[in-house]
Amino acid sequence: MINCTNKNTLNLNADKKSSLKSSLGLNSMESMIIKGVGYKEHYHKGQVIFAAGDKGDHVYLIESGWVKVYRISAEGRNVSVGIRNPGELMGLADVMLGEDRKCFSGAISSVSLLVIPEQEFKKLMDRHPTLAKKVIKLLSARLCEAETLVQGLVCREASSRLALFLMNLCEKMGEQTQNGIRINLHLTHEEIANMVGTTRQTVTSLINIFKQENIVIYEGRAIRIIHPDKLLNWVI
Repeated sequence: MINCTNKNTLNLNADKKSSLKSSLGLNSMESMIIKGVGYKEHYHKGQVIFAAGDKGDHVYLIESGWVKVYRISAEGRNVSVGIRNPGELMGLADVMLGEDRKCFSGAISSVSLLVIPEQEFKKLMDRHPTLAKKVIKLLSARLCEAETLVQGLVCREASSRLALFLMNLCEKMGEQTQNGIRINLHLTHEEIANMVGTTRQTVTSLINIFKQENIVIYEGRAIRIIHPDKLLNWVI
């Protein structure tokens, strides 16, 4: 049964998510261990890193940049699964299950990755139990993220999903300034629409409303959230 969370629980959930996120990142020792068996790859914005159906035989550590994970619907639409941050591992589930990729992943900025072959990564987990525990926690967090995504699609209007998406971007990559929170990730309205499960026209209309209410402004292609409290009012 899906629980449609109300706005009064959002701050508590945000605190839990922030605490969880801080515990899931690799520490310096774990990063050093992984870097000893991996090799680097670089991708430009818009490039596909792996595709559904590819063999799931590598794990990726995102050293810099941002990656979106998505599926393609029967109608040909991109359906967002999530955004992966610098310092996160990616491609874990398919490697652990020994299956082909279920999703696509693509660079939404310039991206630098450390690529770890499947067998090398599994050997590391055997030798380093703390790394294995971290992987279990990360996969559990991804499951919760997927459940939250489904809940949002079922329970929230497009305006609420967009507001929540912008708030999540503030948390993940926002830069606090004297005049609000600047999101330096440059996304088109089409890309945002794919990530919140709506149309480009709807995103454009809602962004214009947010501008009129002095919630957001555009600086070039970057978004600045001037009044996060007003944005929160749209998360119903």
